[in-house]
Amino acid sequence: MSGVNSDQLIVFAVLAATLGMFVWNRWRYDIVALMALLVVALVGIVPPDQVFMGLGHPAVITVAAVLVLSRGLLNAGVVDTLSKHLMRAGNAPWIQVAVLTGIVAICSGFMNNVGALALFMPVAVWMSRQSGFSPSLLLMPLAFGSLLGGMLTMIGTPPNIIIASYRAEAGGTPFGMFDFMPVGALVTVVGVAFIALVGWRLTPRREDQDDSESLFEISAYLTELRIPEGCKYAGQTLHDLLSVVQDDSDVMVVGLYRDEQRQEMPSIYKVLREQDILLVEADSDSLKSLIDETGLELAEGSSKEENLADSSKDEDDELQVSVEHAQLDRNSDAATEEKTDEKPKTKPGKLTLVEAIVTPGSVLVGTTATGVDLRKRFSVNVLAVARQGHRLRQRIGKIRFVAGDILLLQAHEENLSASLASLGCLPLASRGLEMARPRKVFLAIAIFALSLAVIALNLVSAATALVGGALVMVLVNLVPPGEIYKSIDMPVIVLLAAMLPVGNALETTGGSQLIADGLLNIAGAVPPMATLAILMTAVMLLSNVVNNAAAAILAAPVAINLAQGMQVSADPFLMAVAIGASCAFLTPIGHQSNTLVMEPGGYQFGDYWRMGLPLSILIVACATPMILWVWPL
Repeated sequence: MSGVNSDQLIVFAVLAATLGMFVWNRWRYDIVALMALLVVALVGIVPPDQVFMGLGHPAVITVAAVLVLSRGLLNAGVVDTLSKHLMRAGNAPWIQVAVLTGIVAICSGFMNNVGALALFMPVAVWMSRQSGFSPSLLLMPLAFGSLLGGMLTMIGTPPNIIIASYRAEAGGTPFGMFDFMPVGALVTVVGVAFIALVGWRLTPRREDQDDSESLFEISAYLTELRIPEGCKYAGQTLHDLLSVVQDDSDVMVVGLYRDEQRQEMPSIYKVLREQDILLVEADSDSLKSLIDETGLELAEGSSKEENLADSSKDEDDELQVSVEHAQLDRNSDAATEEKTDEKPKTKPGKLTLVEAIVTPGSVLVGTTATGVDLRKRFSVNVLAVARQGHRLRQRIGKIRFVAGDILLLQAHEENLSASLASLGCLPLASRGLEMARPRKVFLAIAIFALSLAVIALNLVSAATALVGGALVMVLVNLVPPGEIYKSIDMPVIVLLAAMLPVGNALETTGGSQLIADGLLNIAGAVPPMATLAILMTAVMLLSNVVNNAAAAILAAPVAINLAQGMQVSADPFLMAVAIGASCAFLTPIGHQSNTLVMEPGGYQFGDYWRMGLPLSILIVACATPMILWVWPL
């Protein structure tokens, strides 16, 4: 190939712009991938009948099926059962790191690694608080462990699924379920050992606050306000009262006292009466604005506030109050208050205050509490927000949430799980995990094991077997129909479906061959093992700035062309791409697992390479000879 033609220039320009936007992170990666796909389609590089062929690609179907299977395993309590035993680990940091990192790595080999990380994060935070050290010592090792474990099997991570399909396109049969195990197991064991013995010591400590009480001191922001006689808001609803100051102040009513009875988180349609006392969470400026606008008065004494603050410390160091559950139905609540003086009927219940982390896929990302209307739509109050280990002091209604924010939420305990699931938030340091039902655990494991066995015996394709397993989990109600599509990470699916045609365009235009020719010039001057290490390192660096699936899609054709140019087997080069794409240890943006622990761990962007760089070097050093031993040239 003598030079670069126009189609190659266009593809390289599109890929350069795509990578730049991935790093910029202004738009979500699936939107960027769709933009890249449309550009190469509009200029005619991708034929019209192949623009959306990625939606039906076996790799995309397999990833979706694995996500549904992962939800079934989680719903059955398989991971919860393991987590129960982890809470009995010793107090030494290196032991906790070893146990947590090892078990999350094993789980990540057979289920979505972000899902496995999410289930163990509350356990890690709880263990760190019980032991009296910073959660930052456990969370980064936990995230790295989830990435390491993904290398164990074909379904452990999307890059492995992609590489398996590219092997078929290169003229061979797809990699099998456990073909990744020999190299992946060595890398995982070496990586976990390094993290447990050395790596965790390289993580920064969040010195400012080590527990929830110092992070969220909400008692300092609680004030009692009385509705005086003659107040114009007597006879109106709480919504009417708050609407007066909603645009200018940030006020949260967390309780109401009437006739010596307490109601926590009263309905926004609660009709107010004279002498009602509202327990308000607000800063001094917002409180002054509320009093000035409404004519409310400061209540005398603070015994109720102190009682609430005292009741917020239970044996698990987690905030919770026991309350009588106010009716939330607007019509029945308002009608009861307006037509009779009898006390509304209530039912026993609990309100709980829980810390939760905003995940990258949460509906809250990019919005505010006011914009989402959390109280009306999800029956939760946001009392405080923390970012990078510090409580944000600006008005909550004005805070635009980002992935990784830690929220202090108030909600009815019986609705908490559903509310968090709808919001896309994960609880931190929960009191305890739900007891798993042995029958469900056995059933989920049996279905999953059968799917893996069918794949291992080559009875049907991986996509067919995993879709079948996912369907069985739905039929036996391990995954309710309403959770099927919620369990599928659609941004990842769209990314794969869009980038596969773009990666194919790199191949059809000769772009991947052009890159391979450049690598061949290097390969001629160094041993094959060095060429393999260079390829793996290049993919590692790429995966730290773009999604790992995108890195695999772009690098796989180059690996195949490089092998063809050297006239050797493509298997070791494809394996090198698979390992490199899964080793995003240098930045928080390379993988969702790294992003997810950034805020609760109090990490900065530059903290990751401290442990990630030596870990990456160690992996290249041990994986390269192992690949050549298992998959010779």
